[in-house]
Amino acid sequence: MNNSVGNTARLLGAGLRALLVLTVICGVFYPLAVTGIAQVAFGDQANGSETKDRSGQVVGSSLIGQRYDLPKHDPDDPKETAEPDLKWFQPRPSNGLGSNSVNTRYSLLVSGATNKAADNPDLVKLVSDAKEAVIADNSTATYEVEPSDVPADAVTSSGSGLDPNISPEYAKIQVHRVAERNRLRVDQVEELVRDHTRGRTLGFMGEPRVNVLELNTALKALTGS
Repeated sequence: MNNSVGNTARLLGAGLRALLVLTVICGVFYPLAVTGIAQVAFGDQANGSETKDRSGQVVGSSLIGQRYDLPKHDPDDPKETAEPDLKWFQPRPSNGLGSNSVNTRYSLLVSGATNKAADNPDLVKLVSDAKEAVIADNSTATYEVEPSDVPADAVTSSGSGLDPNISPEYAKIQVHRVAERNRLRVDQVEELVRDHTRGRTLGFMGEPRVNVLELNTALKALTGS
């Protein structure tokens, strides 16, 4: 009987010691080591890929798309749609799964797509209306957007609804409007877009893209606003 109790006690003691050691290793040392390596080797990514303005203030994450809208006439009216602030480059549409009343920079409550079929009448109307708006918003006295110039990403949301990037083609048709609204030369804005256009990852993955948040942050610095 005494031997049985003693063996049980030893087993319990060994189990508790193993639990304590593994808790310290896996719950303390390992997370600290991973965090330390991440901060040293991938500091920017580990901290959320923050984008800062020229004053050093964090204005968002380069991984999450933001909208650039004018203030609503009635902030408490859920049915009122905020109009885009046309002095800024506009992101892809974000026709997702809900609205967000906490942070109005983000139009989605949850990340996701509309899940509507390509022939869904609501989706067809959404795309048609978006195309008309893109043409109207970006046509100026000296530049007219042709329907054939409107790329797909200008009228459709991404799978997540939070895509931070647009195509160079979509950025291009916004150049004249942005230049006019900010009283800049077209070539200045074109250069800004070129400077913020990234090619395919490793030369073959994905498509060329322009990060809207980074582009607008540079635009704000250029205009001094």
